Amino acid sequence: IFTRVGAADDLAGGQSTFMVEMNELANILHHATADSLLILDEIGRGTSTYDGLSIAWAALEYLWDPEKIGARTLFATHYHELIELEKYLPGVENLNVAVVKKDEKIIFLRKIMPGGSDESYGIEVARLAGLPRTLLERARAILAGLEAKEEKNVARRIAEKKPVLLQLPLFNPAEDEIGKEILGLKLDEITPRRALELLYSWQEKLNRQKKEA
Repeated sequence: IFTRVGAADDLAGGQSTFMVEMNELANILHHATADSLLILDEIGRGTSTYDGLSIAWAALEYLWDPEKIGARTLFATHYHELIELEKYLPGVENLNVAVVKKDEKIIFLRKIMPGGSDESYGIEVARLAGLPRTLLERARAILAGLEAKEEKNVARRIAEKKPVLLQLPLFNPAEDEIGKEILGLKLDEITPRRALELLYSWQEKLNRQKKEA
């Protein structure tokens, strides 16, 4: 039986919480076998979101792979992206802790249910721990802003295709019109759907211009 549950800094040894976590994970990966039982909690939480998610994802695949380890594993995580692995890795099954929502509060039922969860309830846990009400309200406002920003970033990535369109030959009416439209865009305000509509519109104009030429 191998476990990776909880971690703390090793100040005397000069190791961060994340380094301690990675050392423990490395020990498991090097010594576990198909006959092992593994209990892993929040792999990758001590670093940036994408680094942590990438490590957790790769570790889960490595542990699942019969040619590498193939051990029976309990893998607790708040990386909701990992839920998708159930579709691609035979034997992987999503479970979640059941909750009941009532107004803005939740009640933990302490029951394990089939399926993944798309929420983490971190702010609600902070409320149960007794954090000040004003702080929790501010946290909810920040969370809403971050979620909205994530959607805008999607739109920005789509709209950033504009350099290709701006490097068009001179004196082409359709291309010049598209360039002006791009320069007039407010990327922080455009929605992902509107960005796609604009791309389709620009493509249609360019194709029409090409046929007419």
